[in-house]
Amino acid sequence: MYPYPNEIGRYGEFGGKFVPETLMRPLEEIETAFTELKNDPVFHAEYKKLLFDYSGRPTALTFADRVSEYLGGAKIYLKREDLNHTGSHKINNALGQILLAKKMGKTKIIAETGAGQHGVAAATAAAKFGFKCTVFMGEEDVARQSLNVFRMKLLGAEVVPVTSGNGTLKDATNEAIRYWVQHCEDHFYLIGSVVGPHPYPYIVREFQKIIGEEAKEQLRRVEGTLPDKVVACVGGGSNAIGIFQAFLDEDTELIGAEAAGKGIDTPLHAATIAKGTLGVIHGSMTYLIQDEYGQIIEPYSISAGLDYPGIGPEHAYLHKSGRVTYESVTDDEAIAALRLLSETEGILPAIESAHALAKAFEMAKDMDKDKIILVSLSGRGDKDVHTLMNVLENGVETHV
Repeated sequence: MYPYPNEIGRYGEFGGKFVPETLMRPLEEIETAFTELKNDPVFHAEYKKLLFDYSGRPTALTFADRVSEYLGGAKIYLKREDLNHTGSHKINNALGQILLAKKMGKTKIIAETGAGQHGVAAATAAAKFGFKCTVFMGEEDVARQSLNVFRMKLLGAEVVPVTSGNGTLKDATNEAIRYWVQHCEDHFYLIGSVVGPHPYPYIVREFQKIIGEEAKEQLRRVEGTLPDKVVACVGGGSNAIGIFQAFLDEDTELIGAEAAGKGIDTPLHAATIAKGTLGVIHGSMTYLIQDEYGQIIEPYSISAGLDYPGIGPEHAYLHKSGRVTYESVTDDEAIAALRLLSETEGILPAIESAHALAKAFEMAKDMDKDKIILVSLSGRGDKDVHTLMNVLENGVETHV
């Protein structure tokens, strides 16, 4: 029922390759290389070795006992992608793609980033393999995520602030694609989420599905059963696709939490499923936030990693098919969930991940105590401390 993309990279009506002619050949080369390597035992062994020996997988599955007791309902388990090297799930994909780039004979990579976690992961992988790394990042996100910008520079990457548009992830992706068009002969574009033209949504999914595979095995080991619900935050949607994959054919409810910002009844949100319509963004047919003329409406979220105006094409397909439910979470709800987890469990989550936590906490209260909710804790909140200080201590509104 939930297939791989077809031969032209479509998930139903979503996906595809809507790119300039100059990028068709590089995309075909990447697809051919990945198809050949993804089942190659030598490539697979090298990738797994990097995940285990360098990144620190498998990541823990943590029973949030105190927050579960506080809420008085379902048991909440956290898949701890925050414990990966570099602090999020992004390293899973960065290591996979840089290994692919190496096999293709590339020595330079391009990356885009919003919250900075993919930028850090890409810069880390580039340093590990001796690649030159150029990261495009919107100037608004550069200001919000100054710590991650400095981390990227320490790792040897060049960070290019993007001043066009709203200076956020969409604009960084635009500039990265423009740069790739001009340098595709010797650069590999290391896309950070399940977005963009085929084969990228497929490649990123394949490198992120280890999240769900591990969590499924771990939960069976400790509880002897599968979760009743799985919840993950969704911007482009890579951590969500990664954890959902293992449960698509199971009797488990899957929920994606997208950013409602100041509310979906205001212009300040990034709720693509709730408010988007069909269109093309960054080479892919999907849902996006646009006006009646097809012009992108700038998204908003307190989270630099969720303020993307589109969504991965596989998510669009899963929404339309009804297999996954996508719900919106406001800034205030996410911050409240972040504080609750921090104060009850001693775990400071990324603001992105806190959107999933907020939805899980809301649902847990109305569920029986023997039910289980699995949450993808996609990243840690160290990077968000400046934002949190501004909002919680100084009362400064962000990105308005």
